[in-house]
Amino acid sequence: MAERLNDISVSEEEIEAEASSTPEAPGGEPPKKAKSGKSISDGGGRQGRKPRAAAPGFFARLGQFIRDTRAEMRRVTWPTANEVKNTTIITLIAVVFFALYLFGIDRVWAFLIDHLRGWLGG
Repeated sequence: MAERLNDISVSEEEIEAEASSTPEAPGGEPPKKAKSGKSISDGGGRQGRKPRAAAPGFFARLGQFIRDTRAEMRRVTWPTANEVKNTTIITLIAVVFFALYLFGIDRVWAFLIDHLRGWLGG
């Protein structure tokens, strides 16, 4: 590994290019550049404006979305069959427990309300 690092060289042009690049602002965007005295004329009266790049079309965006989705799905850690089985069993036990608990609470309140209505003459 050390031998490979010694073979790597950096030219002065690359160092100058790095030094002259604009630093990023805290928001992630580079700071705005000051306008120079030169203006670009396209003959149509629009001076100082650069032509806008066309936004990608529907199919280009769809293709990019599919590529991004596939890349993200490769990073997913999928559970093993045993983990799925165990969490399913735990979920079913919890559902049955809370169903019985709420059924019991409902029966107790129904009993109390019925007897309270009977005592109050309703």
